[in-house]
Parts: sequence; C-alpha cells; structure tokens
Amino acid sequence: MNTNTDKSTISVVVPVFNEEECLEEFIERTAGVLGGMEETSELILVDDGSNDASPAIIGRAAEKYGGYIVGIVFNRNYGQHRAILAGFAEARGDIVITLDADLQNPPEEIPRLAAKAREGYDVVGTVRVDRRDTCFRKLFSWIINRMTAQATGVRMRDYGCMLRAYSRPVVNAILQCPERSTFIPVLANTFANRTAEIEVSHSERTSGESKYGFTKLVNLQFDLLSSMTTFPLRLLSFIGAIISMMGIGFGTLLLVLRLILGPEWAVGGVFTLFAILFFFVGAQFIAMGLLGEYIGRIYLDVRARPRYFIRERVGRSSLPERTGKKI
Repeated sequence: MNTNTDKSTISVVVPVFNEEECLEEFIERTAGVLGGMEETSELILVDDGSNDASPAIIGRAAEKYGGYIVGIVFNRNYGQHRAILAGFAEARGDIVITLDADLQNPPEEIPRLAAKAREGYDVVGTVRVDRRDTCFRKLFSWIINRMTAQATGVRMRDYGCMLRAYSRPVVNAILQCPERSTFIPVLANTFANRTAEIEVSHSERTSGESKYGFTKLVNLQFDLLSSMTTFPLRLLSFIGAIISMMGIGFGTLLLVLRLILGPEWAVGGVFTLFAILFFFVGAQFIAMGLLGEYIGRIYLDVRARPRYFIRERVGRSSLPERTGKKI
C-alpha cells in the first residue's frame, strides 16, 4: 500500500460476518490492489460478531500488514450497516470506499471508484453487470430499487450493491446522524450534491452462503422505508381516503337495492357484507402494523443506546488521524 502523502487518501471499509472461507483471499487481493495505487490507503475490517475464525484472520492480517490494516471486532452481531458506521468512525481517508468481503464484488474495482470520486462526485454508486445471483434475488433487488427511488426521489439503479465510494464531507455528515436504524446508500445521497454510477463486474460466490435470506430481505425493505421516508404513511392516508369513499358508495348502493328489491335481497347479501368487512379489518391491521414500525423506531431512538459495542481493536493506520468528524 502506497504511502505517498501528496495524493488524496483512501479508506476501504469492509463489514465481515462469518467469511472465514474467503476472507484471507479477500485481504490478499485487496492489499495487492491498494499497494498498486498512488494514493495513501488503509483497510478497515469490521467483524460483525462472527462465530467462526474471521476475527482471528483479521488479527493475523493486522500483524502482517502493520500500519495498513485496522481490525474492529464487535462483541455480537449488530448488522451490516452498523458495522459500516463503525468503519466510517475509524476511517481517516479523503475518499471512503465500502464493499463486502465475499468477493462477489471484486476488490480490483476499487481504483475505478477512486478515480470517479476524484472527479468531484460526493457519492459514486455501482451497477452490477451480469449479476451472478438467483432470479429471486434479482427480482427482490429490482423491487427494492424501484421502491427506494420512488420513496426517496434519488434515482439510482442498484442500491443493493455495497461497492460504493463516499467523499469525506458526506461521511462526516453521516456520522452526525443519531438515528439507530439507517440505510447508508440512501442516507449518503441525502447529503450529496453530485452523484454518479459506474458499471462493475459481479462474480459468483465461491464459498459460504449469502447472509441475506428471504426474511432478512423483507426486514431490510421495512428498515429502508421506515428509516428514510414517511412516504408509506402518506400512502396510507391516500388509501384510507379511497377505502372510505368506497365504503360510502357501497353502503349507498346497498340501501338503494334494499329499497328497490326489498328486504329479502339484503338477507341474501350477508356473505358479501362479511367479505367487505374482512377487507376493511385487514386494511386496518396493515395500517396499525406500519404505524407500529414507526413508533418502534421512535422508541429505539429515544432510548439512545449505543449502536454497537467494540470488543477489540487491532492494528493501526499510517494515515494521519483526523481531529474532528464535522463538515
């Protein structure tokens, strides 16, 4: 890793969770990429409560690459985005790049992101070309991208790819946000003046398995929408108004038909009334559940507990320490 201080500095932040099978290869390849760049750089590995040998591998790498690799080990699993926030708090570079440790996004793409960021972009996103994921993952990703763009108004084609570059002012702004639940790519775009996307290659997972199953993908969507926008609440108001008008219209129709056809017809419509009743009851439960999501997030933020707890910090960085995190 180059130590030329005349160039901009780069921090690479990597959340790690049970990646012992590919972590050593990832570190070797990433160290080789950073070593071939002109910028001074550091690699920050944040272990998110792994229960395999990942923390030990990080510790050995910190000793092997003294002055270049910093390891942060959580006491338990807190989630990918909180791990990235811990890496942001540790990062000292002018440009901060994030990526996963599973090698599906090759670390060889890092120089391209750094070059794009040096053009003056606050956020550089990536679009995975020829994705090597299942059809289910691709479909779910497409839905999330469309809903995120619609809810936030920030148009990007691939919010799910964590291979991204952020400018120092944007990272500082993110660190000042106190909320407990956040989706970093969207949060970063709220502070960015100029954004860009580049196409990157995507590889099949060679070992291990994805940490995002169906349940986690659904939870991710709830976290994303409820932590970044009040659009679902506005949508509920709109849907509620439509349902109310439909109820008034349906009640009027029943009254008119009763007067025209007599009370016998009304008795014959009992099951229809039950069906309509179940529809309204279901809509109410959906609305209450969504309101509960927001109230629960308010409760978590009011308690103001730490986002994570660091059990151990290993290694050191050769980059100069920053005196503050503010813009």
